[in-house]
Amino acid sequence: MNLKDTVASAWQLPDLRARIIFLFAMFAVYSLGLHVPVPGLTPAQVDSFIGNNAMMGLIDLFSGGALRKVSIFALGLNPYITASIIMQLMSIAIPSLHQMQREGGDYAKRKINEYTRKLTVVLAILQGAGIAISILRSAGAATPFLTVSILVISWTAGAMFLLWLGEQMTEKGIGNGISLLIFAGIVSRLPYYIGQTADFLRNGAVSPFGVTLLVVIFIGTIWSIVMFTRAQRRIPIQHARRIIGQRAVGGQTTYLPLSLNSAGVIPIIFAISLLMLPQQFANMVPQGGFFSNLLSNFAKWFTPGTSQLPLYYAWIPSFLYALMIFAFTYFYTAVIYNVEEIADNLKKHGAFIPGIRPGKPTQEYLDKVVTRVTAAGATFLAVIALLQYWVPDITGVSTFWLVGGTSMLIVVGVALDTMQQIESQLLMRQYEGFIK
Repeated sequence: MNLKDTVASAWQLPDLRARIIFLFAMFAVYSLGLHVPVPGLTPAQVDSFIGNNAMMGLIDLFSGGALRKVSIFALGLNPYITASIIMQLMSIAIPSLHQMQREGGDYAKRKINEYTRKLTVVLAILQGAGIAISILRSAGAATPFLTVSILVISWTAGAMFLLWLGEQMTEKGIGNGISLLIFAGIVSRLPYYIGQTADFLRNGAVSPFGVTLLVVIFIGTIWSIVMFTRAQRRIPIQHARRIIGQRAVGGQTTYLPLSLNSAGVIPIIFAISLLMLPQQFANMVPQGGFFSNLLSNFAKWFTPGTSQLPLYYAWIPSFLYALMIFAFTYFYTAVIYNVEEIADNLKKHGAFIPGIRPGKPTQEYLDKVVTRVTAAGATFLAVIALLQYWVPDITGVSTFWLVGGTSMLIVVGVALDTMQQIESQLLMRQYEGFIK
């Protein structure tokens, strides 16, 4: 079923139509909040700061341009994203949280969500204070406590409201509400980028060939992300035949799917966060001092696409970025696919991989396959992440930031996931109608 038929079928069902209408109503609330200003900063101050800071540009992109507008939603869902990633790491490092997560159940889910919300508040306060102080100092303005407090309180309230809004969309809409809000924030910047590129084209600042090449790369990037996101390495699993009473059960063949891009965008987010830390610290300390200059010079070596390094050293930040993406991809994939646990579970349930002995040989085989699949996935993520820095040099167009990187992976991933959710809802209702 294609996209048009899927949406048309969903719209014909009253309950699904109500869920879709609810989603669009929440999108309207989100769009309205993007234009609610907060006193203390001017758009000119923020615009100048974002132009010199790639990390702030990323935050502005995720927030739908709210930071550039000094909106109450300026932080977007960035504190919640960071808190969720930290909680995932803590659930591995802390035995009590790991045990709670393994046991599952509503209680464990509620407790982890509670910890994530509390951590989101803390991170929103820290991020809000850091951004407010950095912007004021970069503009040469004072940093009065009252002004910073108003900004931090307003931005923290906006971030927590977005979290609540996303939870309502998950419960009463279709798909993951948090992901959909991030999707809406990124896509809402698309008209701005298109309009800016069109103005540059009319003024002769960019060439028609460069814009055409940009469109080709943009479409090709979407196609490749869809292919790699849905690609799987299927390992056949043979279940042993058993006799229970007078019946023979088992004996069928299933598959263990290993996703080529199982880590998603998390390795890129981790890598960006680490690479931008030196510049963040440089912006927060008093400008013009020894530590500010030291951190700024140090940050040049960790900023992909920077023009502040000599030409023969310009590859180093990109190499470090790709290296971190590889490291985090392997780390996160190892968390998702615990090959020792998978091999033990197969052995306990009388299942095996054809041609591979159960136990240690199965574990070694799975480890080898996962390592090779992860290498392909990490290479793909590194290329996609670096595209947003390469494309402006290739095309000569620096006004369109949706080619490659975290934003494009999120947009395509959320779109695919939402369509799968709608198709699942339709399939479930067809089965219900058949049973009735």
